[in-house]
Amino acid sequence: MSFESLGLNPAILQAVAEQGYSEPTPIQQQAIPAVLAGRDLMASAQTGTGKTAGFTLPLLQKLSQSPHTVSGKRPVRALILTPTRELAAQVWENVRAYSSHLKLRSLVVYGGVSINPQMMKLRGGVDILVATPGRLLDLVHQNAVSLDKVEVLVLDEADRMLDMGFIHDIRRVLAKLPAKRQNLLFSATFSDEIKHLASGLLKNPEVIEVARRNAPSEQVTQYVHLVDKKRKRELLSHLIGKDNWQQVLIFTRTKYGANHLAEQLNKDGISAAAIHGNKSQGARTRALADFKSGAIRALVATDIAARGIDIESLPYVVNYELPNVPEDYVHRIGRTGRAAATGQAVSLVCVDEHKLLKDIERLLKRPIPRMAIDGYEPDPSIKAEPVEDRQSRGRRGAGQGRGSRPSAGAPAKKRTSRPENSNTRPENASGKPEKRPAKPRRSRAPRKENGSNSQ
Repeated sequence: MSFESLGLNPAILQAVAEQGYSEPTPIQQQAIPAVLAGRDLMASAQTGTGKTAGFTLPLLQKLSQSPHTVSGKRPVRALILTPTRELAAQVWENVRAYSSHLKLRSLVVYGGVSINPQMMKLRGGVDILVATPGRLLDLVHQNAVSLDKVEVLVLDEADRMLDMGFIHDIRRVLAKLPAKRQNLLFSATFSDEIKHLASGLLKNPEVIEVARRNAPSEQVTQYVHLVDKKRKRELLSHLIGKDNWQQVLIFTRTKYGANHLAEQLNKDGISAAAIHGNKSQGARTRALADFKSGAIRALVATDIAARGIDIESLPYVVNYELPNVPEDYVHRIGRTGRAAATGQAVSLVCVDEHKLLKDIERLLKRPIPRMAIDGYEPDPSIKAEPVEDRQSRGRRGAGQGRGSRPSAGAPAKKRTSRPENSNTRPENASGKPEKRPAKPRRSRAPRKENGSNSQ
């Protein structure tokens, strides 16, 4: 099947060809005709299979076929909501690339940066707005943007938005939209919370599920290396150096752990940078750009980067620490083996994490092959210590991370967690909107921007 057979117009086909794509992926083959037909859609596919083009291409065609008729500035006609800043920026880049031969305007807005330039750009009007929920509501409250002319709403990575506690923000956004519109819900999984959200949002939707729930890509080769906790960094440096890995994405559970590991790798002669919620948006953007360009070999990240970061032909992912939530393992290793590429995912597992490993293998419905390197065998006399699991208890239960807002259908709980900017807590990227700034600390020095808001 070709993109031409899906009924896309020549201007979009030209842009697709310029991006180097010749055949649509399975999710695109099914989603594009459904969106063009005006159906509400609930679609799920493995990460890296082209969901973004699955909704962007037909959306662009629909808007270009019926130019806006409102006098004055262009109203927002398509709204794409994403959970994180990085994903919002990535989706907008795709929108710009695919609309390069169309007379449509687009813009991305997210937190962590000044709101004033975004307000100035909105004054000229845009057809397509890509946004994170908190910053969008800030702009609405300041009368910088109106959503009463939206024709198409897209919720991208909807399951992640619920995990991060955005359900209340989503409902506030929905209240600003016209009742008559097309709704597209794209997600990596069809969790019970997603189905609950869809039941109140979508009208007689077409349901597309390309792969079974929480299934990793078959193009990713997975390994587990059992090793003592104190020797993980030594083994990681050995693997990178021995096999001359030039681009490896490494996941840790905490922000402090990401910073510390990046510092240690640099001392080992491996250029590395860390990315997590406490980093400013500028630092996060620079680290990703350096990693993509090859200026650094290793990017150490918390789970804030497990969704939506499209790194072309990324060959290696390392779980330096296993995630508390088994589903996050699938999203982490989904950063490699994207599109037609292959990749390798290696997990360094100490005795403390054996239960987490069993949970992951139970989710995958198969064991992950073990690998061994002489000299790095674990010491059998070391006893397991508890792994902090407060984040996993919240998300496994009500679908919310510690310190996040309740998910769909979940009752509100009394918040007893430490401040959001604590560096010792597991990263959950709770995504609080900027309109609720944290109270300043008592300090002589001016307070730096927290950056823990994933928006």
